[in-house]
Amino acid sequence: MTRFTSHWEKVYIENSALETSWYEESPAVSLELLELTGMNADTSVIDVGAGRSSLPATLVGRGVGDVSALDISAEALRQLDDANGRVARVVADVTEWRPARTFDRWHDRAVLHFLHSEQTLAYRDTLLNALNPRGSLVIGVFADTGPESCSGLPVTRYSETDLVTWLGEPFDIVTTRRHTHHTPWSSAQDFVWVVARRRDPVVFQ
Repeated sequence: MTRFTSHWEKVYIENSALETSWYEESPAVSLELLELTGMNADTSVIDVGAGRSSLPATLVGRGVGDVSALDISAEALRQLDDANGRVARVVADVTEWRPARTFDRWHDRAVLHFLHSEQTLAYRDTLLNALNPRGSLVIGVFADTGPESCSGLPVTRYSETDLVTWLGEPFDIVTTRRHTHHTPWSSAQDFVWVVARRRDPVVFQ
């Protein structure tokens, strides 16, 4: 078990949902932005850094038929509402994960801003390996006006331009958005979100 894994296992063992800053009663922003990508019953979605989020079960409840939740913490996924077994749980470090399949939608509200330098490049490699050639992504990170640390760890903050530049090719940007999340103890955390569609070149045989 790595130090990073140990940190998150401890967080989820020792803290209730309302004792974590990222808790939200409803994943409203995530749902709204995912809906911009045009999901339906056949859409496959992976929620990266899902933790105990209600998003995966909510997607199942809205008729999405193929939902997966990935987290570095097995304890977090043990506590996840898996919608009566309809959410597939993947315990993995996203920077090292080698997906055995691909997905139509990639969602992340919890991971990228904890990564630094080469880790962000490894994350992007995993994203490109996991996302279908015509898939879409929704990623939220701490804004340049947001916290400098979270859960005792330093974070990388992004402006809209930073996030779009990091994403790079082969993506078309659908929209970016700023949103202020309020923690259970009423602290404000500024986020930047991006919605993008993958646009791989067509290869003619």
